[in-house]
Amino acid sequence: MATPLSDTPLSPLRTIAVVGLGTMGTGIAEVLAAAGRDVVGIDISEAQAAKCVAALEASTARAVERGRLTGEQREELLARVTTATGLSAAADADLVIEVAPESYEIKQQIFRELDGVVRPDTVLATGTNALSVTRLAADSAHPERVLGMHFFNPAPAMKLVEVVSSVLTAPAAVTAVTNLALDLGKEPVAVGDRPGFVADGLLFGYLNQAAAMYEANYASREDIDAAMRLGCGLPMGPLALLDLIGIDTARTVLEAMYAASRDRLHAPAPVLKQLSEAGLTGRKAGRGFYTYAAPGSGTVVGDALTPREDGPSVAGRPVRSVGVAGSGTMASGIAEVFAKAGFEVVLAARSEEKAQAAKARIGKSLSRSVDKSRMTAEAAAGTLDLIRATGTYDDFADVDLAVEAVAEDLEVKRQLFATLDKVCKPGAVLATTTSSLPVVACARATSRPQDVIGMHFFNPAPAMKLVEVVRTVLTGDDVHATVREVCARIRKHAVDCGDRAGFIVNALLFPYLNNAIKMVQEHYATLDDIDAAMKLGGGYPMGPFELLDVVGLDVSLAIEKVLHREFRDPGLAPAPLLEHLVAAGCLGRKTGRGFREYAKR
Repeated sequence: MATPLSDTPLSPLRTIAVVGLGTMGTGIAEVLAAAGRDVVGIDISEAQAAKCVAALEASTARAVERGRLTGEQREELLARVTTATGLSAAADADLVIEVAPESYEIKQQIFRELDGVVRPDTVLATGTNALSVTRLAADSAHPERVLGMHFFNPAPAMKLVEVVSSVLTAPAAVTAVTNLALDLGKEPVAVGDRPGFVADGLLFGYLNQAAAMYEANYASREDIDAAMRLGCGLPMGPLALLDLIGIDTARTVLEAMYAASRDRLHAPAPVLKQLSEAGLTGRKAGRGFYTYAAPGSGTVVGDALTPREDGPSVAGRPVRSVGVAGSGTMASGIAEVFAKAGFEVVLAARSEEKAQAAKARIGKSLSRSVDKSRMTAEAAAGTLDLIRATGTYDDFADVDLAVEAVAEDLEVKRQLFATLDKVCKPGAVLATTTSSLPVVACARATSRPQDVIGMHFFNPAPAMKLVEVVRTVLTGDDVHATVREVCARIRKHAVDCGDRAGFIVNALLFPYLNNAIKMVQEHYATLDDIDAAMKLGGGYPMGPFELLDVVGLDVSLAIEKVLHREFRDPGLAPAPLLEHLVAAGCLGRKTGRGFREYAKR
């Protein structure tokens, strides 16, 4: 006779039932069968069960074509999978993984029926990413055996599995499922029971803010998505990702998160409700934020909102020479970008010595490009010859475009713009690279605010393809057209946005980073688990704490404060842990210690 799960350690989980054979259930079944497990796929729909088998046959056939499986291995894998339409087929399972629709009523009904079918020591796992595991467990006859096992889509490719414990879960169940995940070649992350867990808890807040940004008509869908792909290295933009996930699914997750947190950042943007109720749920419907070639297709087709290909209605001003103000990494990077594109560049700093040091930094950067065969020595020498270093802004007298990249201090920038106003010729475009300060404040320091615009480059400027083009309410149309044309000439992707804190990238990135800090502050998850979850589950190139230490905790705190001050949302208040680390001088890699410690240079 089987004993209750809490009394005995579990033997390896060999026979596993998967309840719900949609995309996720089918993917999980494939992963399990590929790892040698006997799989019982269960779905109330015979057609869906047949569709699952067909999908497995097709995916394994592709694996054979690509040399990942032999024909014999494919046959053995497929033989390990059987399907059924009733839960009674799970009677001999060691583990049941439920991936039914995100509904308490549906999932609780499944667990109640399973209580009467499976052994007392069988582990029951829910694949939910939005509902309370504790609530589902409490309704079970054996709550100690219920936990969450949250795979990510597509399950065969994604490495992350969040193992979710409730206060009722037996340690033996957690150990057994964690060992299974490792045996499947996955990276298990242990988390507690809260809506969204780690990865979706951070991801969906960010997606929601992107939807709200689009709904406010602050930036186009294409520009929001391009900004986050090119500015943060993400595999997909947030609106395209919402379409892939399903807008109705995202709304369900956010509703659950908001019910638990009451954080306005989790309150679903109204546009999500409007699209869901109209049936425009994303790729699966053929239309969501974007329009697709057919339901289920990933091919975007043009619609009424697609930007027109024809040129601007207003002509830009001619730009031959560019002045770059500043001597730091950003200033030298921007000067290098313009010189590589053939512009004559005046690089001005507060002293001749600083300007020459900045030019020397550019020379080293160009030498590295030569060493990596990205350019010839002759081209590098020619590029450097286009840059004239100077210790006075008076040498900006003849430039057509002046770009400032000095300290992120509004008073410093205002004083510089007042100087540029006096020095630069009439008709010169004046641009600021600020990432968080109001562009209009710089413009008002001049007698020609119509000539002032934001040109927010990303660091390192030679490598990063994005430029946020920030118009104020005073910026002239021809000035905007000029900067767009210049961006094309320097081979940067320009995105348009208005003059408000954070623009596109920082307004979406830093609330996400702040929420990650709050997770650690609340002892919900560790730095390492959160970083792993976002890299493996979200496809992020860096985890949030890796990124914070690179950016600098002082810089991050300053941007958080600006966002909080502008939007007045309590959810944007900087996490106290971030403030404490900055006060202690732990600023990240540059000081050798931030969220982590680093070897001294």
